[in-house]
Amino acid sequence: MSIKNYIRDIQDFPKEGILFKDITPLLLDPKATKECLEILVASLKGQSIDKVVGAESRGFLFGMLIAQELNAGFVPVRKPNKLPYDTISTSYDLEYGTDTLEIHKDAIQKGDKVLIHDDVLATGGTAKAVCELVEKLGGEIVQLNFLMEISFLKGKEKLQGKNVFSALTY
Repeated sequence: MSIKNYIRDIQDFPKEGILFKDITPLLLDPKATKECLEILVASLKGQSIDKVVGAESRGFLFGMLIAQELNAGFVPVRKPNKLPYDTISTSYDLEYGTDTLEIHKDAIQKGDKVLIHDDVLATGGTAKAVCELVEKLGGEIVQLNFLMEISFLKGKEKLQGKNVFSALTY
């Protein structure tokens, strides 16, 4: 089974000139979802993970499943004013604007082994921002993993020195 067959292209979303990679067909098919999960988890063989950090919002979908598979805690990183407890934040650039992300101050303990998960690695801005938050709290990033990488946007360049895995590359 090729999970690539379950990714739908949507032209000009969320704005003109963007080719959006829609994972909804993947989520609709339990076998494809399971296959994708197995690929993402297999990339971590031999690694010890304490926390899986999922970036809002599509990073939550597989991030929770990965955390369950690894018997690790799940940490949501969200947009401003969505988390109810004390947070730290960072701002970053997207391929189509700017944004801010927040994490609970007590979500990561010093020395925690952390996997960061999101659906797409594009320009790397979101992933870099999540790395900053995790490292501010003392977490040790074991790997960043993604369902897919849009390679021409060169997001990996912002993550130099980090272990990066993508199940698919476009």
